[in-house]
Amino acid sequence: MLPPSVRAIVLDGDRLLLFRRTVPGRPLYWSVPGGHVEPEDATLEHTLHREVLEELGATVGSVTPLTTLTCPREDGVKTQHVYGCRLLSLDPDLRCGPEFDDPARGVYELVRVPLRPEEITSIPLVPEELGVYLAEHITRLPELIA
Repeated sequence: MLPPSVRAIVLDGDRLLLFRRTVPGRPLYWSVPGGHVEPEDATLEHTLHREVLEELGATVGSVTPLTTLTCPREDGVKTQHVYGCRLLSLDPDLRCGPEFDDPARGVYELVRVPLRPEEITSIPLVPEELGVYLAEHITRLPELIA
């Protein structure tokens, strides 16, 4: 079993925040903020707030559990705890961590997309299971997220 991760579905008004990822040697893909639970993380929600600050330079309000995804991988099964939240502040200068220290990790371009299913189904979203969830629920996100 692989260590669990969290994923943040961050709403900025009526838009969803996504990363357009350009990584050397890999096809373009899209994702949402998130990452592995670290030993110093007291809770899954702590992990989410830490990852949002590291990857976006952002703070978010209260978080709402949305779903838990089970993602089979070559090296095991990855559990992804998906939370919804609303953006409170964003300062790209606060972004930090290995994603931004190592150019080989590629580019994390922040994009705001409308809450429409075709916006999700038209892009390669990783993990794929998250793309399926979002395509089915994207128009309802404002009512699902406190």
